[in-house]
Order: sequence, then C-alpha cells, then structure tokens
Amino acid sequence: MTTNRGRQALLLALSVAAVAGVTLGGGGAAPAVAAGLEWGDCDPAVKPLPGQRCATLSVPLDYADPGGEQIGLVVSRLTAGRPEARRGTLMVIPGGPGSSGVQRLAQKGAALAEEMDGAYDLVAFDPRGTGGSAKARCGLAEEDRWMVTLRSWPGGGGRIDDNVTRAKRIAEACSRNGGAMLRGLTTANQVRDLERLRQALGERKLSAWSVSYGTYVAAAYAERYPGRTDRWVLDSSSDPDPRRVARGWLEGMARGAEDRLPDFAAWAAHPDRAAEGLRLAERPGDVRRVVLDLAARLDREPLTTTTPGAPLTGTVLLQAFQLALYSDAAFPSFARLVTEALDPAGEPVLPRELSGAMPDEAAAITMGVVCNDVDWPASVPAYERAVAVDRARNPLTAGMPANITPCSFWKGGSGEKPVRVTGRGPSNILMIQNLRDPATPYSMGLRMRAALGERARLVTVDQGGHGVYLGNGNACGDRAVTRFLTEGARPGEDVLCR
Repeated sequence: MTTNRGRQALLLALSVAAVAGVTLGGGGAAPAVAAGLEWGDCDPAVKPLPGQRCATLSVPLDYADPGGEQIGLVVSRLTAGRPEARRGTLMVIPGGPGSSGVQRLAQKGAALAEEMDGAYDLVAFDPRGTGGSAKARCGLAEEDRWMVTLRSWPGGGGRIDDNVTRAKRIAEACSRNGGAMLRGLTTANQVRDLERLRQALGERKLSAWSVSYGTYVAAAYAERYPGRTDRWVLDSSSDPDPRRVARGWLEGMARGAEDRLPDFAAWAAHPDRAAEGLRLAERPGDVRRVVLDLAARLDREPLTTTTPGAPLTGTVLLQAFQLALYSDAAFPSFARLVTEALDPAGEPVLPRELSGAMPDEAAAITMGVVCNDVDWPASVPAYERAVAVDRARNPLTAGMPANITPCSFWKGGSGEKPVRVTGRGPSNILMIQNLRDPATPYSMGLRMRAALGERARLVTVDQGGHGVYLGNGNACGDRAVTRFLTEGARPGEDVLCR
C-alpha cells in the first residue's frame, strides 16, 4: 500500500482549470458537470443497474511525474433521482484491497438510492489494479495463486518452511514482472486518484460510504484533504496504526474468528438444523471441537472433492470457515461441507473461492497494496515463534494471521511513509461497526475510533458478520447511517444498537 509523496502542488495546478466555473453540490443544486468524463454504457459483465453509466478517468501512473504516462480507471455513476433534492455526490468506496467499486455500486446501488431518496449522485470507481481499470501482473504460477497459499496457512504442526519458500518465489516474480504498475498499487495513490475524481466531477466536497479496507482509504483521504469531506461514513474499520497497517489487519483475523464463532456455533447446534441435515453438535460449546477435530484429521488424510486437483485439507476447511463467518447466509454452505466430510460416502463440494486459482491480476492487487504500503519484518525465526503462539491461542486460524507473506521479501520496500490518522479536521465522520466481525474485529475498530477522536462518532451494532450498513438488516444501524447522510443528524455521543 504505498508509493510516491509530495506531488499535490503540480496535481492541483493541472486540475484547477477543470474545476473552475462548475456548479457545486449543495441543497437543491443541479448535478455537477463531470469535466473530462464521457459517460456511456458499462461493461455488461458487472450487471449494471438501469441508469448506471460508466466513464474512464485518466490519472498519472506516477504522481511524481503527473505529465508522464497515464492510466485509465473505470468510474460509474447513478444520478440523483430528484434533482431538486440533490445535495452532492456520495462516493461508494469498496473494500479489498482488490474489490471493484463499479461492481459494488451495481450490487448496492438500488438499496442505497432508495435510502438516499435523491440526495446524491452515487459514484464509485475501480481502483487501479482492479476490475476494468489498469492492471498489474506478477506472472505467478497457478499453485501460487490459490487463496490458501496467498493467505500463508502454515503446514502440518505449524511448519512454515513451505510458506517461506513460496513467499520468496512470489516476491521475486512480482519484482521481475510487476514494473511501475505494480509499484503504483498503494493506498496513497488510491487517495490521490479519489481526489482527481472529485475534481473531474466538479464537486467542492464529497460524501462517502466506505467499507472494510475502504475505511482506511476514506480515513487517509480525510486526513490529507479534510476540507474536501462532507458527510463521511466508515463501515467496518480496522486499526490504522501506520507501523502495522496491513500486517495488523491480517493478525486481526485471529481475534475476529474467535469473536464470531459463538454466532455460528449457536446456529449449527440449533435443533432446526437436524431437519436440514446440518446440525454439527447438540450443544454450541461442542461445535468448535467438531470443526477442529475434522481439520486435524483432514491434515492427516485429505479428501477428494468435486474439484479435480483440489483436495479438502484441514487448511482448506479452516479457510472455508473463515470465509463463512462473513455472513450468516454462508453458514449453511460451510455446515454442509463439514457434514459431507464427515460422511464416509460423501463427496465434499468446495466453496467457489477455494475451487480454483485466482487470476494473476487479482493476486497482484491483493499483495501489491499491502506490501507496498508499509515495510514488513523479515526475520523467519520471529515468524516461526509468532505462528506457534498464535496457533495455540487461536486454533481456528491455525497461525495463518501471524505467518510470513511475500511482503517480507518485497523488493524495494514501501515507497513512502504511511498516513497517520488523527483527530485533526472537521467533526463529520460516522463510524459503524459490528460487535462480532471476523475480518475487522471490534477491538480493531475501536483503535480507528480512538485515532479519530472528536472527528467521529461510533454506532456499535450487536450483531456478527462483516459489513453493517444495508448488509445485516439491523434497522437501528441502517437508520443512523441514513439519517446522517441525508439529514446531517449524527449522534451526540457513541451509541449501541442492540
């Protein structure tokens, strides 16, 4: 997540002409003229909503050389339904790194537009390296592009020898094949690209709904351009500590799995599961043992699955479990995987995310941002000790969150200092966080809350899963975000939605 610093004067000078004279957002304002953006049909592959339009934004590959090579980023927009009520542009900032903003707008745009009731144009873009935007490549072999290898799950007994070898191989391939495009995949550049988009849209300020990793992008933007933020929502945040960004997020998954387990255990032990053939235990307290015992057995004796060449190992089972914790809707598929594995006549069906290697471009963006943003420790013995401790403390993730990654051998290191999120700036941020989030655990969200100080208020939702607003059906949480974005009404103090 990083690259080049100190380029704003040139960038702003180049963009002043594009912004000058444009009608800006505000109550009842006419839609802003999108200088330099030519709107047309979106790629059918994203399944755009009716009225969703797309354009290409040109940005510098390297902001240190703003007049040099340019790359294209795909931008998408749903215009406000009631021009007389329009107050500006609401950016939809996706997670990842590596998630498509255009796709997220297609998925959430209808519900979001209904909530906003014409108050905003809804805009999103595919960050560099993602979706329809310019991409980087690492040239990785297929076996290095599976989720369970990119996530660096330790081997049997916690050995990390294979992880070290693979991490070196991946880092070398990315250095050899990635070039300037890979080095430009950073949070800092996504922030700069967002600012360039604001200028192209002709908006004096932006509002935003950011999710997961997108909250770090949004917080970094608010730190760098505080005067350009209007109503700013951070949904499912993690620790913004500049010494540990990305590495700290990965480590948080261990805590997140433990926080979330009780929700799955209660569901999997409920008597209703028996009729569905998905009950894993009679008591919630026994579900953990069922999963861990099965994982240990699969590490010794992997099972053939319906995906040729992709056996079900203990590592794959635990990765599937981690994915299932993101949403209650995924509980049945994981329970079914467990029951299939326990059935001597069963043939396990792997989740889609684990049944094939990801494309090389997706692997590049997944690693590029987190490896470019901050320097990672390189001591193999230190990782061995950390994995041993983490496996004992958090067996559900088996040491993966503390393990070595290609970032430890990344060529060139981080290109610039990570942003330090502070409480300086307008008090216009609303955070919302689930109490039991497997990916951005509540304890990590509290660190973002502490960093923002009086700039923010926090809405805590007593539910599990990753992603809150328009995601888990909590009316209290949804109402708090909608009121803030549409009316500017923010709680006077942090609140809890039960």
